[in-house]
Amino acid sequence: MPTSALHVARTGLEAQDARMRVIANNLANIGTTGFKRDRADFATLAYQEQRVAGQQSTNQTAYAVGLNLGTGVQVLGTSRIESQGTLNATGNSLDIALDGPGYFQVELPPGGQVAYTRAGNFTLSPQGNLVTSQGYAVTPPVQIPQGVQSITIAPDGSISAVQPGQAAPVQLGQLQVANFVNPAGLRAIGDNFLIETAASGPAELGIAGQLGRGQVRQGMLEGSNVNVVEELVEMIEAQRAYEINSKMVSAVDEMLRNANQTL
Repeated sequence: MPTSALHVARTGLEAQDARMRVIANNLANIGTTGFKRDRADFATLAYQEQRVAGQQSTNQTAYAVGLNLGTGVQVLGTSRIESQGTLNATGNSLDIALDGPGYFQVELPPGGQVAYTRAGNFTLSPQGNLVTSQGYAVTPPVQIPQGVQSITIAPDGSISAVQPGQAAPVQLGQLQVANFVNPAGLRAIGDNFLIETAASGPAELGIAGQLGRGQVRQGMLEGSNVNVVEELVEMIEAQRAYEINSKMVSAVDEMLRNANQTL
């Protein structure tokens, strides 16, 4: 059964509504540490072939072109844009940013599920463990003894500090950075966390600054990579596209009413 123009226009409305949701989420997270903007991707729905190109029209001729009618548009997916956000100095020794690709690794309760994040606004638990702002432990675990001074986190992620009664700093732990073959395949679960999927591939853990991993920047946080101007332009385009498809729905509805009255 041929697809009506009303159905085609409805798919356009649904697609632009999804696009606006993505834009709204990007703008809502403009101040979220380590946030990466999303982009809605679209694809055509299947075409309905009414006539094949080359099909014989008479005994002597054939159609030079086919007759294929589109059935609308679908939201193919959302792509996370992995471009670097601006690094903002905070002066907090436990604020850490990644300058380049990679993710910090944390352990989520219950069950110890591993998640990944670009948000390096870390703090210490009552036991001295390095944790996220939600209280989830960084893994491999790093423990900072009470009373240490001058905590230093090197570009390679090694953590050292001067302990009471000592002059020279001692290494307390090593941050590891996770890379993925396809980081766009990671699944966002909220709270700035991502988890691996079959599409992302397994995490490849290593030292910051090595094998394509970004370097650690102490006393800084990565801002979101949302560009307000670009999002507003996208919003206007989506709004206009929605209005056009809405007018198409009204026009087709009026055509159908006129046809019914005529018949």
